Amino acid sequence: MRIGIVGVTGLVGRTFLQALPLYGFERAEVFGAASSQSVGKRLPFRSGEIEVESIESLLQRPLDLVFFSAGAAVSREWAPRFAEKGVRVIDNSSAWRLEPDVPLVVPEVNLHAIGQAPLIANPNCSTIQLVVVLAPLARAFGIERVIVSTYQAVTGTGQKAVNQLMAEREGRPVETPAYPHPIDLNCIPQCDIFEEEGYTREEWKIIRESRKILEMPELAITATAVRVPVLGGHSESVNVTLQREASLEEVRAVLSAAPGIVIQDEPERKHYPMPRYVGGQNEVFVGRLRRDTSHPRGINLWIVADNLRKGAATNALQIARHVVGL
Repeated sequence: MRIGIVGVTGLVGRTFLQALPLYGFERAEVFGAASSQSVGKRLPFRSGEIEVESIESLLQRPLDLVFFSAGAAVSREWAPRFAEKGVRVIDNSSAWRLEPDVPLVVPEVNLHAIGQAPLIANPNCSTIQLVVVLAPLARAFGIERVIVSTYQAVTGTGQKAVNQLMAEREGRPVETPAYPHPIDLNCIPQCDIFEEEGYTREEWKIIRESRKILEMPELAITATAVRVPVLGGHSESVNVTLQREASLEEVRAVLSAAPGIVIQDEPERKHYPMPRYVGGQNEVFVGRLRRDTSHPRGINLWIVADNLRKGAATNALQIARHVVGL
């Protein structure tokens, strides 16, 4: 197995290097590409190192599989060129997610969508952890409406945002800020740029991608995405209106039996998911499960996951296992 990683020097790219051995690719030959500024750098991998090469050089290699994590513009230009050579492409950017002929996949939800597609899109990190929880509820009870508010870590923006947070915390000047406001000791109700209807691009991603993955194009779903001064781990407050009434015990039983979900719901013991404790974990954690007292079919949930693992690299590696038949 020969695997390429485009964007290998970024936060998600380096997470791929850490997680590959955990998903059956411990013997794979791995090559990494990045921008011209990074060509020649050496990154730790397994017991040795890999040398970063150009994407042009990577394209000439006889690869079986390539992961893209270098932004939408790079994926738009280069992913089709790899696919044309017969290399299966799993793209972590937003470039292809809403294309009707490109599968948008969360393995716990819609593996059936992959088929023989040469290019597979990995969803937005916030969308992934949300639909892992919504899918079993939709199958068991039906879903009428979803209201989600996200509390997103700075690693979701990239290394530049991490540098800003740490500089602010340490009292150092921020040379190239990632955000239009300070992030330490602050919450910024803007993730990405503003688009139509006053929603940010991140909020539209959650809405549109969830509809596609769940195969519910008319799903009533609305989102508010907020950046918070947390290093890693995205949190979500979710209100779900079910189509048929269900007890909390029924809902908990459905979620407990669903793949990829860990229930941490003992509020009397102050036991619930928190981003501080999900780092390096591949599951989606659910707690604060309770009835919405304003609606007979309403349920409230608190959902947390590592945005670099399940929200990016882990999800892509789960797709890859299916693609190669592991």
